[in-house]
Amino acid sequence: MKKGSILILSVFCFIPVLIFAQPATKKVAAPPISQETAACLECHKLYTPGIVEDWLRSRHSKTLPSSAMKKPEKARRISAKKVAASLEKVVVGCYECHGLNKEKHKDNFDHMGFNINVVVTPPDCATCHPVETKQYSGSKKAHAVGNLKKNPVYHALVETIISKKAVEDGKVVQKEVSDFTRQETCFSCHGTEVKVVGKETIKTPVGEIEVPRLTNWPNQGVGRINPDGSMGACTSCHPRHQLSIEVARKPYTCSQCHLEPDVPAWNVYKESKHGNIYFSNYSKWNFNAVPWRIGKDFQTPTCATCHNSLITTSDGKVIAERTHDFGSRLWVRLFGLIYSHPQPVHGDTSVLKNKDGLPLPTTFTGEIASEGLISKEEQAKRKGIMSGVCNQCHGTVWVSNHFAKLDNTIRETDQMSLNATLLLLEAWKHGLAEGLPQGKNPFDEKIEQMWIRQWLFYANSIKYASAMTGAPDYATFKNGWWNLTENLQQMKDWIELKKKTK
Repeated sequence: MKKGSILILSVFCFIPVLIFAQPATKKVAAPPISQETAACLECHKLYTPGIVEDWLRSRHSKTLPSSAMKKPEKARRISAKKVAASLEKVVVGCYECHGLNKEKHKDNFDHMGFNINVVVTPPDCATCHPVETKQYSGSKKAHAVGNLKKNPVYHALVETIISKKAVEDGKVVQKEVSDFTRQETCFSCHGTEVKVVGKETIKTPVGEIEVPRLTNWPNQGVGRINPDGSMGACTSCHPRHQLSIEVARKPYTCSQCHLEPDVPAWNVYKESKHGNIYFSNYSKWNFNAVPWRIGKDFQTPTCATCHNSLITTSDGKVIAERTHDFGSRLWVRLFGLIYSHPQPVHGDTSVLKNKDGLPLPTTFTGEIASEGLISKEEQAKRKGIMSGVCNQCHGTVWVSNHFAKLDNTIRETDQMSLNATLLLLEAWKHGLAEGLPQGKNPFDEKIEQMWIRQWLFYANSIKYASAMTGAPDYATFKNGWWNLTENLQQMKDWIELKKKTK
């Protein structure tokens, strides 16, 4: 036998010895689960296995709060300094979330011998995440329901859009709005008010169960008013029951509400260079890293990069602190209203008052309210944070020119919105339509609907394309300058035709 053959044979004979000589893999003990959660899992793995499997994939199912609090500050996902002893040494399971603050939850009920809450709310999450909850509670998102319902101008616009219509005596007449329609339209994103109105008996695979009867449920809108009186739904961005930071950081989550025609962030992002890089490379990124290292864990911004994640350089230098007030890095409010304006100081925008006494940050002709909006110093500070994120991948001239372009876009589109408003005021003045001067609905006639398109669809599209850069079609032909110009001319033509026929 040749020497080479003998050597190969010797190696293969020795491999089993090496394999059996290796020490046995040490089994890592599963973290302890509370008795209450163990009981929940025993049933729910049979009847709602999807929920259980989703939870088993979560960080909650594998992490003790006591262990989480020992991590370095920048790497911590838990902001509490201390939690109750009963929660410290067990994973965050079913009962640890659904069994909190029972005395405040009107949706608490006896379920198989355990008192549980149907709706997990921000104050419940605050047990481990108090900083994030406090930040969110002051945001426009948390106040999203009130900002629509308590503001008579917004409320009138919403009700005009989603109300049933009838044709009576040759006229289109506005009728009532059903709660189901409210629930699945504007308030699907903004949130509904969930109330307990007694109890009901439902049939389940384990028999009949008596549960709280909830209004406007299900809903996971950002400003949902919960049965315990709190505002918000953490599950808007961190879906049940995995509550993943990865899902929250991907732009699909924001695209549920922020898309064309009125808030075309998702559409602009898809067309932009940032979106191009994201869709090409995101499978190689680390969406779970905390902090999130720019260039190392990801290559191009997503919504979370600019608006709320803790962003650092590859060597740990902080570029932007984590925040759950999603407007806190923004200096100007671009969308949702007739004209751009400084961001409001507080998330409850219904308290704003313009010169005419309306709860708006500007007048109908664009004059900015004197109170309730952030100062020029605060605007400059926020703009500096945002440009600091951009500067990690782009040169100084690139970034400064980008923001100069955005400032110009804001001025020009606001002027085009003002032009449309002046035409609307002319129509009201000459009695061609009935609106605010006549004490009537300013949103229900043709000229008024064209006016709404001008600022809510077309100006917004251009502003987003400019702010997020790299989607020129949304600034030009896709609800952009073409539409802004055409719509203005159509408003003028409508007025002239009405004058002649009158």
